[in-house]
Amino acid sequence: MNLITRFLSRRMSLAAMSLALLLGVSSCASTARVGVTNDFDHSINFRTYKTWAWYPEQPTDSEGGPAQGYQSFLDKRIRTAVEREMTAKGLTRVDKAPDLYVAYSAKVEEKQRATNNGLYSPYGYPYYGYGYGGFYNRNLVTDYKAGTVIIDFVDANRKELAWRGQGQAQVDNQTISEEEVYRIVGSILGTYPPQDQQASR
Repeated sequence: MNLITRFLSRRMSLAAMSLALLLGVSSCASTARVGVTNDFDHSINFRTYKTWAWYPEQPTDSEGGPAQGYQSFLDKRIRTAVEREMTAKGLTRVDKAPDLYVAYSAKVEEKQRATNNGLYSPYGYPYYGYGYGGFYNRNLVTDYKAGTVIIDFVDANRKELAWRGQGQAQVDNQTISEEEVYRIVGSILGTYPPQDQQASR
C-alpha cells in the first residue's frame, strides 16, 4: 500500500511540475524579450545635452503617416513614448536651438527561428529514454513577426550622429501595438546616456 501511495504521489508531483513549467513558458512567450544594441561617439560628453527637438526632416514611418500629412498610430505611439522617456531623463523638449535632434525609424518584418524540440526517434515520435533504436535532435523552424525601432540622437551644432539605439522584439501583428512600443522604446532609451568613462566625465 505504501509503495502505491508513494508511486501516485510521485506521479502527481511530476504532473504539477510539468504544469508549472508550461505556464512559465506561456507567460514568457506573451512578453517577448527586447533585444537592445547601441553605438555612440565616444568623444562626446552626453551630460552636456539638456534640450532636444524632433529632427525637422523626420523620414516616413512604416505606415506612411507623415507622408500623408497626419500621424499614423505607430508614429504617434513612438513620439509619445520617446517624449515620456526623455522627460524622465531630465531632457527638455524645445522648439528652437536644441542641443539634440531626435529621429526614429520603425518596421515589422517576417522572420524565422530554429528551435530544438528535443530528442526524437527515427520514426518521428519523441524519445523519452525507453525502448530500442537510435534517436536524433529535431530542429523546428517557426515563423514570427519582429518589430524593430531605431532611435537616433543627432548633435544639433555639429550636425552629426551622436548616439543610436536599436530595439527588437517579437510582436503579434503587422504593426507594433501601444504596449509593445512603450516596452521597446523604454528598453532602448534605458541604455542612454551610455555608461562610458569618457561619456560620463
